[in-house]
Amino acid sequence: MMNIPLAEQLRPKEMSEWVGQEHLMQYLEPVLRSKKPHSLLLFGPPGCGKTTLARLYASAFRLPLHFATAVFQSSAELKKMLRGGQETPLFNRQTILFVDEIHRFNRAQQDLFLPFLEDGSLILIGATTENPSFVLNNALLSRLRTLALKPLSQEALEKILERCEKLCGPLPIDEKAKNFLLELAQGDARHLLNLAENIFTADLKETADSKAIAELLQRRLPLYDKHQEGHYNLISALHKSIRGSDPDAALYWLSRMLNAGEDPLFLARRLIRAAIEDIGLADPQAQLIALAARETFEILGSPEGELALAQTAVYLALAPKSNALYTAFGNSRETASKTGHLDPPQTILNAPTKLMKEMGYGKGYLYDHDAPDAFSGQDYFPQELGRKSFYRPLERGFEREMKRRIDYFSKLRGLRQSPSSL
Repeated sequence: MMNIPLAEQLRPKEMSEWVGQEHLMQYLEPVLRSKKPHSLLLFGPPGCGKTTLARLYASAFRLPLHFATAVFQSSAELKKMLRGGQETPLFNRQTILFVDEIHRFNRAQQDLFLPFLEDGSLILIGATTENPSFVLNNALLSRLRTLALKPLSQEALEKILERCEKLCGPLPIDEKAKNFLLELAQGDARHLLNLAENIFTADLKETADSKAIAELLQRRLPLYDKHQEGHYNLISALHKSIRGSDPDAALYWLSRMLNAGEDPLFLARRLIRAAIEDIGLADPQAQLIALAARETFEILGSPEGELALAQTAVYLALAPKSNALYTAFGNSRETASKTGHLDPPQTILNAPTKLMKEMGYGKGYLYDHDAPDAFSGQDYFPQELGRKSFYRPLERGFEREMKRRIDYFSKLRGLRQSPSSL
């Protein structure tokens, strides 16, 4: 007798049994009523119901469903499957093709689907765990309706576990252990049912608690790929928590990434960036502390050095915030790119040759150290451009002092350049 996995045995046979993705029904119900199937792209994490939805979708339209996976399908195999040869094409009537991990097809392979989607002979359902914007070409994306599936909620997982126990009998675990099992699943129904199957197979002699289950089952690594979207989502969450002055959220996201195996030196570099970009001169110490955390980690290594990263995340989150310098630098770069043809004032140019002196280079230059307050107030911008104000410090943290200094020199500049002082 074939040993069918529990996850397959419990796969829903009707759309009403499909749980956890109720937000998609407002789109799916009108399409199912119309009896005109659309090509779909199902985007979501493992175990959230993508394959199940494809099967239910095909069943609802009473269309044949063929399965393919980009992991094993070469270009030649894909062409053969789509065309089936010139004389006997495979899709001699409308068919639904489900392609798992469609993101693994390269751009040229993705283009092979286009003529079949154009003439309506093929309804394509692609499944991917990765952001479609980054892994599918625009031509294919424009022909598919993207449905974003979510990790299954605790409530949805509980319903699935109830069905499991109706089929197989009660799990020999207590209530706390059952909640622990739901946490281990991390929104993945397939993983939950595999864990349950492992518990049934273990043939426990007495009701197990959380500790016993933890020993029986290996903890699952967090859903995270250092080279894909999860990586960027979590580092964005860490950075924005720091920017939002929330030390607890910053610690949480830092811990999530460390637990997932993120390179601590990558995190250290991001903390340095946050110190420069979001704090700047509101607290000049922030950058030094972030740099010191990186150096500390290099000396101590893991896990001791990770505490320095946590300390820095908290410091940065609670530091006064200012993006005044970040904004000023961006504006100055933009202005510089538009006015790169303008020369500096001749007054401040060096005149190392006789000809340059005769041309007026350096003529009238005022040596600031010889001026009162060591400030001449002369103009350093191109004459055609006029004076610009890029850096506008905030009344926050150390930038209060920077603003005071700017105001001081602005007042002196006005005095030095007034007609009475000339």
